[in-house]
Order: sequence, then structure tokens, then C-alpha cells
Amino acid sequence: MTEQIVHLVQEGLLLALVVSAPPLVASLLVALVTATLQTMTQLQDATLSAVPRLVVVYGSVVLAAPWIGGQLLRFARAVFETIATVG
Repeated sequence: MTEQIVHLVQEGLLLALVVSAPPLVASLLVALVTATLQTMTQLQDATLSAVPRLVVVYGSVVLAAPWIGGQLLRFARAVFETIATVG
């Protein structure tokens, strides 16, 4: 029983990392591009880097939402099946 719980916790933590990867990678790429452009143009304004990042993160979440939902649904089913077999 405890090894099943440990396995589910490990899988849940890995799922959290995998599901958060698309917005984080998109934010990283946009931050790199905007930082490079700000360095080249010597415009150091905080909003010039924050607004594009927010837009891209929102877009990546919207685009990845079906995949993220599917992954979370798969994990929830596994958790409930484990609860049914243990209880």
C-alpha cells in the first residue's frame, strides 16, 4: 500500500514538472529575445519585457490546455483506481 502511494506522489511531482514546462519554456525564450533586443537598443524598461512574456505564457497555456487537461485526467483516474483497490 505505501509503495503505491509513494509511486503516485512521485508521478504527481513529475506530472507537475511536465505540465508546467510549456509555459516556462515559452517565457524563457521570450525573455531571452526581449533581453537581447533591450540590450541592443539600450531600452531598459521593465514593461517591455513583462508584457510580451505575459502574452506568450497565456497563449502557451491556452494552446497546451487540452494536453494538460488530458494528463491531469489520466493522473486523476490512476489515483482514484488506486484508492478503490487499497480501500
